[in-house]
Parts: sequence; structure tokens; C-alpha cells
Amino acid sequence: MKFPQIIQGGMGAGVSDWRLARSVSSQGQIGVVSGVALDLILTRRLQLGDPGGHMQRALKAFPDQSVARRIIERYFIDGGKPSDQPFARKPMVGHKSNRFLEQLMVASGFAEVFLAKEGHDGVVGINFLQKIQAPLLPTLYGAMLAGINIVLVGAGIPLEIPEVLEAFSHNEPAQLKLYVRDAPRGQSYESSFDPTSPFDTPFPAPPRPYFFPIVSSATLAGLLVKKCKGPVDGLIVEGPLAGGHNAPPRGKTVLSPEGEPLYGDRDAIDLPAIKALGLPFFLAGSYSSPARLQEACSAGATGIQVGTLFAFCEESGLAEEIKREAIADCRRGTQSVFTDPIASPTGFPFKVLSIADSLSEADVYEERSRNCDLGYLREAYLRADGTPAWRCSAENQETYVRHGGKLEDTVGRKCLCNGLMANIGLPQVRRDKTLERPLVTCGDDLSGITRILGPDRSSYRSSDVLDYLLTKES
Repeated sequence: MKFPQIIQGGMGAGVSDWRLARSVSSQGQIGVVSGVALDLILTRRLQLGDPGGHMQRALKAFPDQSVARRIIERYFIDGGKPSDQPFARKPMVGHKSNRFLEQLMVASGFAEVFLAKEGHDGVVGINFLQKIQAPLLPTLYGAMLAGINIVLVGAGIPLEIPEVLEAFSHNEPAQLKLYVRDAPRGQSYESSFDPTSPFDTPFPAPPRPYFFPIVSSATLAGLLVKKCKGPVDGLIVEGPLAGGHNAPPRGKTVLSPEGEPLYGDRDAIDLPAIKALGLPFFLAGSYSSPARLQEACSAGATGIQVGTLFAFCEESGLAEEIKREAIADCRRGTQSVFTDPIASPTGFPFKVLSIADSLSEADVYEERSRNCDLGYLREAYLRADGTPAWRCSAENQETYVRHGGKLEDTVGRKCLCNGLMANIGLPQVRRDKTLERPLVTCGDDLSGITRILGPDRSSYRSSDVLDYLLTKES
């Protein structure tokens, strides 16, 4: 396949949603939906009354209508829930899921991709984080049922994904190795999913999509190409200026006076070595300008992956008030992005955009009661009896320590799961009627926003981003 030059980044939970991906793909580039927490997002959209009826329309296309009806009956609220009432909880995802939760995850992956692909024949991808292991398999299978074209996986070493894609393309079970903290050497655990298990009647086998791992070094890229038991079809080569989670610096982490991790020569990506692998590759991390697109292509890249410019466009899933404030800050030149080395429970550096009344502000963070009720970024650990269980360093400190964690590992940790839901207008309402606050991420370079807007506009569309990026500069 000859791939387009632009991949729209798979940003955050619900930021790169089906609307944005469909818009980009229908314009001839590669639109990408985020695969993170789609089961939760689906249930919350339904509880808000499903504006536009999009979730119900997608579910009516799901190949098991008894499952679709069950999801709608359980979560849909006609007219939406009262604004001061909490969202209903759904089961947290662990290494073992009940039948309904597996059905929900498959259906949510299907629904998001179905809507992203609706009405055009463009290329659509889905982005997963390897570190969020438990929901990956059933959500991926649902995306394949809807005809996803490309699967992008980062934040880890996704060696097993080609095998998973091959298995699912034959409706066969698949497994991922489950990382368990402090597991004895030689003892392994896995997360598994059998496509035939949650449903009464097997589905037609879905087509196998392309696989694009997201890498931060030529070494990792070479490892994947050599060790994956199945084809690697392309690469996303992402530097430390990209938004969201970043790979940590190589070697011992050294912090700047401001507290950000410092990247050096060892973190520079060997592009000739990437090119020598002979695969299509896209460069990411502040490649958001026509000049940088030309630079990437001159280095042998097929094109670039761009996130931040799309994150604040009209079609993205970010809440409108967040877009307005971020754009206003860009116009004033007061925008600030901090690479926080400890915010994420994953342990990866995480870029945080300074936004008023968000968890980027110390007092807002301190006021929040720590809890873990969504659990996507939990880590598996071993109980005293040797069985796996789950904990999160952003949860209540006493709970974390009781689960065998170290108190020092909780310092500065922020609840990304609840923050990311607030980013897209789906914040949980707490018992005291307060709302969970946002935690916004983006890349270091926001300068393209003001170039796209010009002197008079206060918002822009995905088409404006593409027109800007594809402008030929002399």
C-alpha cells in the first residue's frame, strides 16, 4: 500500500475520537482513533443521552444484536443523566474479565472504528498503549470487526502484536505477556482473549490490519523487525517532544532546574538506521510544519505523525473550554508545557499543558481526594499467595502501601484516567458534587496553531491543519 504523508496522532482517551479520525481520513490522510478506555467512553456517552444517536447507530451495526441491546439497556439514559449525578460505574478491567465486560470492550472498539470509517473509503488507524495491557485484546478485536486498517502500538515493546493480529484474523485466541511487578524469574503471566468465548455465535473472521509500532530508537525498531513473529508494516518514530507519554532518557535520568528530564545525544534517533530497515516510517514529535514535513521526507520518511495541531481543532474530542483557553494562551504567547517525570502512574515522563483549574496546578492537585476507580493505568503485582492483583501509585497512599507498594512511589502521581475523562467532557461527579478536573497533554510545539489561525480567527478545523502542513514551502 502507498501510504499518505500525514498520520493524525492517536491522542489521549477520546481526544482523537471518531469524528476527528473520520474527518482526516475522508480528506485522504490517515485518521487515528485512540483505543484507550473506549469501553468507559461508550458507557458515559450513552449516559449523557447519546447526543446525535451515534453510539446507538454504531451498536445497531454490531454483529451480535443481543449484546448491543444489553449495553444500551444498561447504560442509555434518554435525555441524559442529571448534571449533578455521577456516572454509573462499570467493572474495572483486570487480567480476568467477566463475559459482559469482554462483550462491552469488543463492542466499544467496534463502535468507535465503525463511526470513524462511516461514509468514506479512507484509511483509519487505532492507537493503543502497550502498558495498558488488560483491555487491549478485546478492544483490538472489536476494532478489527469494524475493518480497522492500521494498528499503532506504543509505550512499550509490542513484540506479540503481529501474532495477535494473525490469530484474530482467524477468530483464534491470542495472548499478551502480562507484566507483573517483582514476579519471580522464569515465572510468566499472560492476558488472553478468545474471540469465540463471549458470544453465542462466532463472527466472520475479520481482515488483518497493518501493524505500525511506535518506537523511540533505531535499536527498538530493529528489535521489533527482527523478533516479531509476523510482519511489521511500518514505523512511527517518535522523539521526546511529542505529547502524552514519552520514552524516558537513556541512562540515568537527570532533571533540569525546572524538574524536567533532560534528553541528550544518546536519545537522538539514528534515522539512516531506521531507513535501512526498508519499511515506511513516519516521524513524530514537533514535526508539525510544512518545513519539517519536507525535512522528514528528505530523510527518507514517508511522512509525519501530527498530534497537537489536531488536538485543538474543532473536530477533536477535547472539551470546548479547554480548546478556547489553550488557543487564547497561544495567541498571548503564554502557553506552557511541562514534561513531568513523575505524574503518570506508568513511570513514563508525561507532558502536561498548563491550564487553569486543572491538575496542572498544584493546589488543584492537592485538593483532590486520591482514589482509583477506573484502573486503566494500574500495574499487576503478586499477592503473598502468589496470585496476581492490581494497584495504582496514584490511588490512596494507604491503600497502595497495603497492596505492597512503596510510599515514595506515590509522590506526585496524578490520576490520568479521571483527568483524561474530564478533558473530553466526561468528568465523574464525586459525593460532594465536585467534578474531576482535567489533566491536558500536548506536544512541546504549539506554534503552528497561531500560524493556522492567522490574525482574526479563534478556531480552526482539521482541513486547515492539512492545508497548512501540505503547503509547499520554497
